[in-house]
Order: sequence, then structure tokens, then C-alpha cells
Amino acid sequence: MPSYILPFEKPILDLEKKLEDLRAFSQAQNIDVSLEIERMQNKITDMRREVYQNLGAWDKVLVARHPQRPYMLDYLAAMTTDFTELHGDRLHADDRAILGGFAWLDDRRVMFIGTQKGRDTKGNLERNFGCAYPEGYRKALRLMRLAAKFKTPIVTLIDTPGAYPGIESEERHIAEAIAVNLREMFRLPVPIVVTIIGEGGSGGALGIGVGDRVLILQYAYYSVISPEGCAAILWKNRSYADRAAEALKLTAPDLLKAGLVDEVLPEPPGGAHADPAAMTATLREALFRNLAELDKVPVDELLRRRYDKFRAMGVFGEEEAPPKSSDESAEVESEQA
Repeated sequence: MPSYILPFEKPILDLEKKLEDLRAFSQAQNIDVSLEIERMQNKITDMRREVYQNLGAWDKVLVARHPQRPYMLDYLAAMTTDFTELHGDRLHADDRAILGGFAWLDDRRVMFIGTQKGRDTKGNLERNFGCAYPEGYRKALRLMRLAAKFKTPIVTLIDTPGAYPGIESEERHIAEAIAVNLREMFRLPVPIVVTIIGEGGSGGALGIGVGDRVLILQYAYYSVISPEGCAAILWKNRSYADRAAEALKLTAPDLLKAGLVDEVLPEPPGGAHADPAAMTATLREALFRNLAELDKVPVDELLRRRYDKFRAMGVFGEEEAPPKSSDESAEVESEQA
């Protein structure tokens, strides 16, 4: 049985418990109930698919934060070989929330950079819960420049609630570190593929999020602020996080519709944590395909497209107000008088 259950997964859990009881009864009584077991397995599969097809924005945030969801190191272990982690920003320290290094994706060398959370209390303290300090972004930029030097494509995997907001970050200029990364990523003369694999929170995500292609997993999210932070500002109460999540339009379909991401990668029924191998295969295929397409683009064109892509984000239009009726015009004139 899974060790961590999301609220909307409880009906599925109840059915799985009944299935276990049925199997135990079958073995204890030596009774063949294989048809009933198969029927219940199909019912569980259908229910899981239906539940996950109808998730709200806040539900998807909970899935993105699932503690058993695959992290960057899980994907690297499953789809790359000879990953060599590189450490330190050569200025202050080695931030463990952001890691990176060269690895082989089949027959091509790639620079992988991304955020990493821990699996337990000790791991989360080491990784600072996936919230990087300024030195993490400076390390990422050092590695990206190294990749450009060796004409190696860059893949970033993002899963962070945001950059660390404490006084230490401010003392070491977190805003400047992220801003420099944004500027420099537009100039790197190699293909860059960005993928949001879990949480994509604020500038902490954007600091390694400028690329030629921006991909997002189906139940990941990408937002200027966390739902809790938004609720605390707008409603002065973090309990309105579900309402904030809907208003922020932070889910993968919303982002695709707004032109903020280029592709949504489907997750297995039940989310990436339900079948990490299937999710890894989907991610690997998407990376191969996008890198192959970007290989064909000349460097000057690559940089121009990258710049134009992000300059076009946030564009909106204004419609002219409909003409006033004669009654409305008369009312306005009387008010002015």
C-alpha cells in the first residue's frame, strides 16, 4: 500500500484495501476468485484514471508536491549514464539544492542542471527543501558557460517552491544572481531544453528556466507565486490556497494555452510517482526529440528565436467598449450636468 495518500485518492485506497482482503481470503480458503479480482483491478484502474482526469488546480499542486514523485537524480539514474556532478560556484560555496554535471543521454553528451529535494528530514535539510541560495544559481551559470564552451546542449529539470527567501540569500544578493542568469541564458550559443518536473515556483524556477523549449509534466505547475503566498496576500489567509491556485492559472493546460510552455508531457494514470519508469521513458523521448530539432537550427537563429519567445510572453490586447445606448448616454449627460 502507498505510504502517502492524497485526499482525493482515498476512494482508490479503499478499493485497493478490499482487493488485498479478497486475495487474502482466496488464499486462506483456497477459493478461485480470479474473475472477481480482475474485475476489481479494472475498476481501480478506471477510477484512478477518472479521478486524475478531473483534478482541480489545487489537487494538481498537491500531486506536484507528492513526496514520492521522481526527482532530478531519479530521472538521471534511470535515463543517463556516467553522470559526473560538478560542485561549487567558485565564489562562496556548493549549494546542494541545485546540482548539475555532464552525462550521456545514449550517444550524446548533455549538461544536466536542476533543483533537487530530499526524501527525508536529513535529505531536505541538506537540499534546503529544494530552495537554492544565490550560490546555487551562480553554480548553475558556471556549468552552463562550461557547456557552451564545449558546445554541449543544456537540459534543466525544475522542481522548486522558489529560491530561499531568508536573510542569508538577501545578504548574498539572490535577486542579482537570478537576474544575471536570465540575461546570460539568452546569450548561450547552445540548445537549452527546460522541463518543469514538479513545482515551478517564482524566480527560483525562472533562474534556470530560460530555454529554446519549455516542457512541463502534466501534473506539475509553474507560477509567479505559490498558492499559499498568493492567498496570504489577497485574502490574508493561507487557507484560501485552493482558490488562489484556480486564479493563478498555474496548471499545465493553462500554461500551454497562454503560450508560457511549449509542450505538456503526459503522466501515467495516478501521476509520475505511480509509474516512474513510464514517466522516465516519456521524458527521455521528449528530450531526444526536442534536442534533435534544435540541432538543426543555426546559432544566430536559435538565439533570435529564444529572445523573441520570451519577449512575446505576457502580451495582451484590449477590446473597444461597446457603444452606449441612447438611455445610457442620457444618463451620463444628466450626471455630468
